[in-house]
Amino acid sequence: MNALVSASHGVPAAPPLLSAHGLGRRFEIAGGASALLARRPRRFLQALRDVSLELAPGETLGIVGESGCGKSTLARCLSGLDRPDEGSIRWQGQPMAAGSTPLQRARRVQMVFQDPYASLNPRMSLAQTLDEVLQVHALAATRGERADRVDELLMTVGLAPRLRDHLPHALSGGQRQRISIARALAVGPQVLIADEPVSALDASIQAQIINLLEELRERLKIAFVFISHDLNVVRHISDRIAVMYLGQVVESATTEALFEHPQHPYTRALLAAIPQTDPSRRSLVPALVGELPDPTAPPAGCSFSSRCPWVVGACRAHEPALLEQAPGHAVRCSNAAARSAGALDPGAAGALDPIAASQGEGRVSAP
Repeated sequence: MNALVSASHGVPAAPPLLSAHGLGRRFEIAGGASALLARRPRRFLQALRDVSLELAPGETLGIVGESGCGKSTLARCLSGLDRPDEGSIRWQGQPMAAGSTPLQRARRVQMVFQDPYASLNPRMSLAQTLDEVLQVHALAATRGERADRVDELLMTVGLAPRLRDHLPHALSGGQRQRISIARALAVGPQVLIADEPVSALDASIQAQIINLLEELRERLKIAFVFISHDLNVVRHISDRIAVMYLGQVVESATTEALFEHPQHPYTRALLAAIPQTDPSRRSLVPALVGELPDPTAPPAGCSFSSRCPWVVGACRAHEPALLEQAPGHAVRCSNAAARSAGALDPGAAGALDPIAASQGEGRVSAP
Protein backbone atom coordinates (compact mmCIF):
# COMPACT_ATOMS: atom_id res chain seq x y z
CA MET A 1 0.00 0.00 0.00
CA ASN A 2 1.35 3.40 -0.92
CA ALA A 3 2.26 5.89 1.78
CA LEU A 4 0.31 9.10 1.93
CA VAL A 5 2.20 12.35 1.57
CA SER A 6 1.33 13.25 5.14
CA ALA A 7 2.14 15.99 7.58
CA SER A 8 2.61 13.63 10.47
CA HIS A 9 5.22 10.99 11.21
CA GLY A 10 2.61 8.45 12.21
CA VAL A 11 -1.10 7.98 12.07
CA PRO A 12 -2.65 11.46 12.44
CA ALA A 13 -4.75 12.00 15.55
CA ALA A 14 -7.34 13.89 13.51
CA PRO A 15 -8.27 13.59 9.84
CA PRO A 16 -6.35 15.93 7.53
CA LEU A 17 -8.05 19.00 6.16
CA LEU A 18 -7.72 17.85 2.54
CA SER A 19 -6.56 14.47 1.30
CA ALA A 20 -6.30 12.60 -2.00
CA HIS A 21 -6.19 8.82 -2.28
CA GLY A 22 -4.99 6.98 -5.39
CA LEU A 23 -5.88 9.76 -7.84
CA GLY A 24 -5.71 8.89 -11.52
CA ARG A 25 -6.54 11.15 -14.45
CA ARG A 26 -6.24 10.36 -18.14
CA PHE A 27 -7.05 12.28 -21.29
CA GLU A 28 -7.99 10.69 -24.60
CA ILE A 29 -5.82 11.70 -27.54
CA ALA A 30 -7.86 12.39 -30.66
CA GLY A 31 -6.58 10.33 -33.56
CA GLY A 32 -8.54 12.07 -36.29
CA ALA A 33 -10.55 10.60 -39.15
CA SER A 34 -7.70 8.36 -40.33
CA ALA A 35 -7.45 6.64 -36.96
CA LEU A 36 -11.21 6.16 -36.90
CA LEU A 37 -11.30 4.64 -40.38
CA ALA A 38 -8.32 2.40 -39.63
CA ARG A 39 -9.96 1.33 -36.36
CA ARG A 40 -6.84 2.06 -34.38
CA PRO A 41 -7.12 1.57 -30.61
CA ARG A 42 -7.89 4.63 -28.53
CA ARG A 43 -4.85 6.31 -26.99
CA PHE A 44 -4.78 7.94 -23.57
CA LEU A 45 -2.38 10.29 -21.85
CA GLN A 46 -2.06 9.29 -18.21
CA ALA A 47 -1.64 12.65 -16.46
CA LEU A 48 -1.95 11.31 -12.89
CA ARG A 49 -1.16 7.83 -11.61
CA ASP A 50 -1.92 6.71 -8.08
CA VAL A 51 -1.34 10.08 -6.40
CA SER A 52 -2.01 10.25 -2.66
CA LEU A 53 -1.37 13.17 -0.34
CA GLU A 54 -2.59 14.90 2.79
CA LEU A 55 -2.75 18.56 3.79
CA ALA A 56 -3.02 19.63 7.42
CA PRO A 57 -4.73 22.86 8.53
CA GLY A 58 -2.47 25.88 8.15
CA GLU A 59 0.47 24.12 6.49
CA THR A 60 2.03 24.64 3.07
CA LEU A 61 2.69 21.67 0.80
CA GLY A 62 5.05 22.40 -2.08
CA ILE A 63 4.80 20.39 -5.30
CA VAL A 64 7.71 20.36 -7.74
CA GLY A 65 8.66 18.54 -10.93
CA GLU A 66 9.35 19.04 -14.61
CA SER A 67 6.79 20.47 -17.02
CA GLY A 68 4.34 17.77 -17.98
CA CYS A 69 4.63 15.77 -14.75
CA GLY A 70 1.00 16.39 -13.75
CA LYS A 71 1.30 19.22 -11.21
CA SER A 72 -1.40 21.43 -12.76
CA THR A 73 -3.73 18.48 -13.38
CA LEU A 74 -3.41 17.56 -9.71
CA ALA A 75 -4.20 21.16 -8.75
CA ARG A 76 -7.31 21.19 -10.91
CA CYS A 77 -8.53 17.91 -9.43
CA LEU A 78 -7.97 19.10 -5.85
CA SER A 79 -9.79 22.38 -6.55
CA GLY A 80 -12.77 20.66 -8.19
CA LEU A 81 -12.14 22.13 -11.65
CA ASP A 82 -11.45 18.64 -13.00
CA ARG A 83 -12.71 15.24 -11.94
CA PRO A 84 -10.27 12.34 -11.46
CA ASP A 85 -10.98 9.07 -13.24
CA GLU A 86 -9.70 7.05 -10.27
CA GLY A 87 -9.31 7.55 -6.56
CA SER A 88 -11.03 9.92 -4.15
CA ILE A 89 -10.65 13.36 -2.60
CA ARG A 90 -11.69 13.83 1.01
CA TRP A 91 -12.42 16.85 3.17
CA GLN A 92 -11.75 16.32 6.87
CA GLY A 93 -11.98 12.58 6.35
CA GLN A 94 -15.28 12.62 4.44
CA PRO A 95 -15.81 12.45 0.65
CA MET A 96 -15.49 15.94 -0.76
CA ALA A 97 -18.90 15.86 -2.46
CA ALA A 98 -20.77 14.33 0.49
CA GLY A 99 -23.54 16.59 1.74
CA SER A 100 -22.32 19.72 0.01
CA THR A 101 -23.10 21.75 -3.09
CA PRO A 102 -20.51 22.89 -5.66
CA LEU A 103 -20.68 26.41 -4.20
CA GLN A 104 -20.01 25.10 -0.71
CA ARG A 105 -17.03 23.11 -1.97
CA ALA A 106 -15.73 26.20 -3.77
CA ARG A 107 -15.72 28.06 -0.46
CA ARG A 108 -13.42 25.43 1.01
CA VAL A 109 -10.80 25.32 -1.74
CA GLN A 110 -9.81 28.13 -4.09
CA MET A 111 -7.14 28.36 -6.78
CA VAL A 112 -4.75 31.05 -8.04
CA PHE A 113 -3.62 30.50 -11.62
CA GLN A 114 -0.27 30.98 -13.29
CA ASP A 115 -1.32 33.71 -15.74
CA PRO A 116 -3.31 36.39 -13.91
CA TYR A 117 -4.29 38.22 -17.10
CA ALA A 118 -5.80 35.09 -18.68
CA SER A 119 -7.78 34.31 -15.52
CA LEU A 120 -9.38 37.76 -15.24
CA ASN A 121 -12.25 39.08 -17.37
CA PRO A 122 -10.71 41.98 -19.37
CA ARG A 123 -14.07 43.78 -19.49
CA MET A 124 -14.67 43.80 -15.75
CA SER A 125 -13.15 46.30 -13.34
CA LEU A 126 -11.50 45.12 -10.14
CA ALA A 127 -14.61 46.04 -8.16
CA GLN A 128 -16.87 44.14 -10.57
CA THR A 129 -14.61 41.08 -10.44
CA LEU A 130 -14.72 40.90 -6.66
CA ASP A 131 -18.36 41.98 -6.38
CA GLU A 132 -19.40 39.12 -8.66
CA VAL A 133 -17.88 36.58 -6.26
CA LEU A 134 -19.72 38.11 -3.32
CA GLN A 135 -23.02 38.04 -5.18
CA VAL A 136 -22.69 34.47 -6.46
CA HIS A 137 -21.88 33.16 -2.98
CA ALA A 138 -24.36 35.50 -1.24
CA LEU A 139 -21.67 36.78 1.11
CA ALA A 140 -23.02 40.32 1.44
CA ALA A 141 -26.66 41.37 1.56
CA THR A 142 -26.52 44.90 0.21
CA ARG A 143 -24.56 46.84 -2.39
CA GLY A 144 -22.97 48.95 0.35
CA GLU A 145 -21.78 45.86 2.23
CA ARG A 146 -20.29 44.44 -0.96
CA ALA A 147 -18.52 47.72 -1.71
CA ASP A 148 -16.99 47.74 1.78
CA ARG A 149 -15.91 44.12 1.39
CA VAL A 150 -14.32 44.87 -1.99
CA ASP A 151 -12.25 47.67 -0.44
CA GLU A 152 -11.28 45.37 2.42
CA LEU A 153 -10.12 42.66 -0.01
CA LEU A 154 -8.08 45.15 -2.02
CA MET A 155 -6.30 46.34 1.09
CA THR A 156 -5.76 42.74 2.26
CA VAL A 157 -3.62 42.05 -0.83
CA GLY A 158 -1.85 45.39 -0.69
CA LEU A 159 -3.82 47.38 -3.28
CA ALA A 160 -5.31 50.83 -2.78
CA PRO A 161 -9.14 51.03 -2.94
CA ARG A 162 -8.77 53.83 -5.51
CA LEU A 163 -7.85 51.12 -8.06
CA ARG A 164 -11.29 49.52 -7.78
CA ASP A 165 -12.52 50.95 -11.12
CA HIS A 166 -9.42 49.98 -13.11
CA LEU A 167 -9.54 47.26 -15.76
CA PRO A 168 -6.97 44.44 -15.75
CA HIS A 169 -5.03 45.83 -18.74
CA ALA A 170 -4.28 49.00 -16.72
CA LEU A 171 -2.48 47.04 -14.01
CA SER A 172 0.99 45.57 -13.75
CA GLY A 173 1.51 41.80 -13.65
CA GLY A 174 2.02 41.85 -9.91
CA GLN A 175 -1.16 43.86 -9.35
CA ARG A 176 -3.14 41.43 -11.50
CA GLN A 177 -1.89 38.51 -9.47
CA ARG A 178 -2.86 40.32 -6.28
CA ILE A 179 -6.39 40.68 -7.68
CA SER A 180 -6.44 36.96 -8.46
CA ILE A 181 -5.47 36.27 -4.85
CA ALA A 182 -8.12 38.70 -3.57
CA ARG A 183 -10.77 36.98 -5.67
CA ALA A 184 -9.78 33.61 -4.19
CA LEU A 185 -9.85 35.03 -0.65
CA ALA A 186 -13.29 36.59 -1.12
CA VAL A 187 -15.10 33.38 -0.14
CA GLY A 188 -12.93 32.75 2.93
CA PRO A 189 -11.35 29.45 1.82
CA GLN A 190 -9.45 27.13 4.14
CA VAL A 191 -7.19 25.90 1.32
CA LEU A 192 -5.56 27.98 -1.39
CA ILE A 193 -3.95 26.19 -4.34
CA ALA A 194 -1.34 28.37 -6.06
CA ASP A 195 -0.36 26.96 -9.46
CA GLU A 196 2.97 28.62 -10.28
CA PRO A 197 1.66 32.02 -9.14
CA VAL A 198 4.97 33.86 -9.64
CA SER A 199 6.50 32.21 -12.71
CA ALA A 200 5.15 34.87 -15.10
CA LEU A 201 6.36 37.79 -12.97
CA ASP A 202 9.61 39.74 -12.70
CA ALA A 203 11.99 38.69 -9.93
CA SER A 204 11.28 41.74 -7.76
CA ILE A 205 7.52 41.21 -8.10
CA GLN A 206 7.91 37.50 -7.35
CA ALA A 207 9.40 38.36 -3.96
CA GLN A 208 6.46 40.66 -3.18
CA ILE A 209 3.86 37.99 -4.04
CA ILE A 210 5.69 35.31 -2.04
CA ASN A 211 5.85 37.60 0.97
CA LEU A 212 2.14 38.38 0.55
CA LEU A 213 1.25 34.68 0.54
CA GLU A 214 3.29 34.12 3.69
CA GLU A 215 1.59 37.04 5.42
CA LEU A 216 -1.84 35.70 4.43
CA ARG A 217 -0.98 32.26 5.74
CA GLU A 218 0.03 33.70 9.11
CA ARG A 219 -2.88 36.13 9.35
CA LEU A 220 -5.73 33.98 7.97
CA LYS A 221 -4.39 30.52 8.92
CA ILE A 222 -4.95 29.23 5.38
CA ALA A 223 -3.40 25.98 4.17
CA PHE A 224 -1.53 26.23 0.86
CA VAL A 225 -0.68 23.87 -1.97
CA PHE A 226 2.17 25.72 -3.69
CA ILE A 227 3.27 24.57 -7.16
CA SER A 228 6.47 25.91 -8.66
CA HIS A 229 9.55 25.12 -10.74
CA ASP A 230 11.72 27.29 -8.50
CA LEU A 231 13.10 25.01 -5.80
CA ASN A 232 14.52 27.90 -3.79
CA VAL A 233 11.08 29.51 -3.58
CA VAL A 234 9.46 26.19 -2.68
CA ARG A 235 12.08 25.64 0.01
CA HIS A 236 11.43 29.07 1.48
CA ILE A 237 7.64 28.84 1.69
CA SER A 238 6.86 25.13 2.19
CA ASP A 239 6.58 22.97 5.30
CA ARG A 240 6.67 19.79 3.21
CA ILE A 241 7.49 19.02 -0.41
CA ALA A 242 6.20 16.37 -2.82
CA VAL A 243 8.28 15.65 -5.93
CA MET A 244 6.33 14.53 -9.00
CA TYR A 245 7.56 12.67 -12.06
CA LEU A 246 5.43 11.44 -14.96
CA GLY A 247 2.16 11.69 -13.05
CA GLN A 248 3.40 10.12 -9.81
CA VAL A 249 4.74 11.35 -6.49
CA VAL A 250 8.24 9.87 -6.31
CA GLU A 251 9.35 11.40 -3.00
CA SER A 252 7.83 13.38 -0.16
CA ALA A 253 9.27 14.69 3.07
CA THR A 254 9.59 17.73 5.24
CA THR A 255 11.42 20.53 3.48
CA GLU A 256 14.52 20.15 5.62
CA ALA A 257 14.70 16.37 5.15
CA LEU A 258 14.18 16.57 1.39
CA PHE A 259 16.96 19.10 0.88
CA GLU A 260 19.39 17.60 3.36
CA HIS A 261 18.77 13.90 2.68
CA PRO A 262 17.10 13.34 -0.73
CA GLN A 263 16.67 9.65 -1.47
CA HIS A 264 15.16 9.40 -4.95
CA PRO A 265 17.64 9.84 -7.86
CA TYR A 266 15.24 12.25 -9.56
CA THR A 267 15.05 14.46 -6.47
CA ARG A 268 18.85 14.57 -6.28
CA ALA A 269 19.01 15.54 -9.93
CA LEU A 270 16.53 18.39 -9.42
CA LEU A 271 18.50 19.72 -6.47
CA ALA A 272 21.76 19.48 -8.39
CA ALA A 273 20.23 21.57 -11.18
CA ILE A 274 19.79 24.58 -8.89
CA PRO A 275 22.21 27.29 -10.16
CA GLN A 276 25.21 27.76 -7.88
CA THR A 277 26.84 31.16 -7.40
CA ASP A 278 29.89 29.56 -5.75
CA PRO A 279 32.18 28.08 -8.47
CA SER A 280 33.57 25.54 -5.99
CA ARG A 281 30.11 24.01 -5.62
CA ARG A 282 29.50 23.61 -9.34
CA SER A 283 29.88 20.29 -11.17
CA LEU A 284 30.40 19.22 -14.75
CA VAL A 285 28.29 16.13 -14.11
CA PRO A 286 24.92 16.54 -15.89
CA ALA A 287 22.13 16.81 -13.36
CA LEU A 288 19.71 14.86 -15.56
CA VAL A 289 20.01 13.45 -19.05
CA GLY A 290 17.29 12.59 -21.56
CA GLU A 291 13.75 13.84 -21.97
CA LEU A 292 10.58 13.10 -20.08
CA PRO A 293 9.18 9.81 -21.47
CA ASP A 294 6.03 9.74 -23.58
CA PRO A 295 3.15 9.84 -21.05
CA THR A 296 1.00 7.82 -23.46
CA ALA A 297 3.50 4.95 -23.19
CA PRO A 298 5.38 5.24 -19.88
CA PRO A 299 8.36 2.94 -19.23
CA ALA A 300 7.69 -0.47 -17.76
CA GLY A 301 8.26 -0.75 -14.04
CA CYS A 302 9.68 2.39 -12.47
CA SER A 303 8.72 5.48 -14.44
CA PHE A 304 12.21 6.95 -13.93
CA SER A 305 14.03 3.83 -15.15
CA SER A 306 14.73 5.26 -18.62
CA ARG A 307 16.79 8.14 -17.14
CA CYS A 308 18.12 6.72 -13.87
CA PRO A 309 21.88 5.99 -13.67
CA TRP A 310 21.20 3.46 -10.91
CA VAL A 311 18.69 1.36 -12.85
CA VAL A 312 18.81 -2.42 -12.50
CA GLY A 313 16.69 -5.17 -14.01
CA ALA A 314 14.24 -5.23 -11.09
CA CYS A 315 13.48 -1.54 -11.67
CA ARG A 316 12.01 -2.32 -15.09
CA ALA A 317 10.23 -5.46 -13.91
CA HIS A 318 8.07 -4.02 -11.14
CA GLU A 319 6.54 -0.63 -10.45
CA PRO A 320 7.66 0.52 -6.99
CA ALA A 321 5.21 1.78 -4.41
CA LEU A 322 5.54 5.02 -2.46
CA LEU A 323 6.76 3.71 0.91
CA GLU A 324 8.09 5.34 4.05
CA GLN A 325 11.86 4.86 4.33
CA ALA A 326 12.08 7.08 7.42
CA PRO A 327 9.43 8.74 9.61
CA GLY A 328 7.58 11.19 7.39
CA HIS A 329 9.87 10.50 4.41
CA ALA A 330 8.30 8.41 1.61
CA VAL A 331 10.14 7.34 -1.56
CA ARG A 332 9.01 5.52 -4.71
CA CYS A 333 12.21 3.56 -5.33
CA SER A 334 12.91 -0.13 -4.75
CA ASN A 335 16.69 0.13 -5.33
CA ALA A 336 18.35 0.53 -1.92
CA ALA A 337 21.67 1.49 -3.54
CA ALA A 338 20.03 4.37 -5.41
CA ARG A 339 18.22 5.62 -2.29
CA SER A 340 21.39 5.71 -0.20
CA ALA A 341 23.68 7.10 -2.90
CA GLY A 342 25.38 10.44 -2.31
CA ALA A 343 26.33 11.07 -5.94
CA LEU A 344 24.32 11.74 -9.07
CA ASP A 345 26.14 9.11 -11.11
CA PRO A 346 27.44 5.81 -9.65
CA GLY A 347 30.42 6.03 -12.01
CA ALA A 348 31.33 9.65 -11.32
CA ALA A 349 34.16 9.95 -8.80
CA GLY A 350 33.76 12.92 -6.55
CA ALA A 351 30.39 13.87 -8.01
CA LEU A 352 28.79 16.99 -6.63
CA ASP A 353 26.81 16.77 -3.46
CA PRO A 354 23.42 17.79 -4.88
CA ILE A 355 22.24 19.73 -1.86
CA ALA A 356 21.75 23.36 -2.70
CA ALA A 357 23.27 26.12 -0.63
CA SER A 358 21.03 27.14 2.23
CA GLN A 359 18.79 30.08 1.48
CA GLY A 360 18.60 32.98 3.93
CA GLU A 361 15.86 32.95 6.52
CA GLY A 362 13.03 35.45 6.67
CA ARG A 363 11.40 37.36 3.87
CA VAL A 364 12.27 36.80 0.24
CA SER A 365 14.46 39.52 -1.24
CA ALA A 366 14.60 40.47 -4.88
CA PRO A 367 18.01 40.09 -6.56
